[in-house]
Amino acid sequence: MQNVAKFWDGIAEGYAKSPIADMEAYTYTLERTKSHLAATDRVLELGSGTGSTALLLAPGVAHITASDISGEMIRIGQEKARDQGGDNIDFVRGDLMGDPLGEGPYDAILAFNVLHLIEDQPEALERIRSLLKPGGLFISKTICRPDRGSGFGRQNLKFWLMMRLALPLMQLFGKAPYVRVGRIAELDHLVTGSGFKIIETGNHPASPPSRYIVARKR
Repeated sequence: MQNVAKFWDGIAEGYAKSPIADMEAYTYTLERTKSHLAATDRVLELGSGTGSTALLLAPGVAHITASDISGEMIRIGQEKARDQGGDNIDFVRGDLMGDPLGEGPYDAILAFNVLHLIEDQPEALERIRSLLKPGGLFISKTICRPDRGSGFGRQNLKFWLMMRLALPLMQLFGKAPYVRVGRIAELDHLVTGSGFKIIETGNHPASPPSRYIVARKR
């Protein structure tokens, strides 16, 4: 965890200033997520970064805990919350598999652009399930490999060049974290096999696919 946290600490300032790559897809999944949350919900976001999404969701829930392994990401998030007057949001530096993550159990746990960064995904999903109330929701968004036969359009070609050429070199020099990108069917199967019932899915954006999943704890 320490080396990974150091990596994210190092890019926190730049991350906070970088624009969202696909605002249309982001806005759509944000609104879909809001539709699944209630005003009485206590929510945990994993890998919250500097808290942009958590702050947008906070007005519609009772409380949200924004967690990240990067102390710098958390520091920036706390500053943003103070500036924006967020009084029902806490920022917690923590690791899903080790550190306390606020006061659970939760009505919903969010993991946007997180699962592909975790080496042991089944263990992570088991831990997430344990932090949810009975019937609680797990809402995630995860980049996946384009399906076979989807062709090499501009975005898919860019994705493959990054994964096969640029990413390994960046990881070799400590400029990128661990990444494992699987296929959509594999991700869906992993979630259902971890004790969840999927109630909504979609790919936003579609190319390369970023799989949006809303799943209920069984």
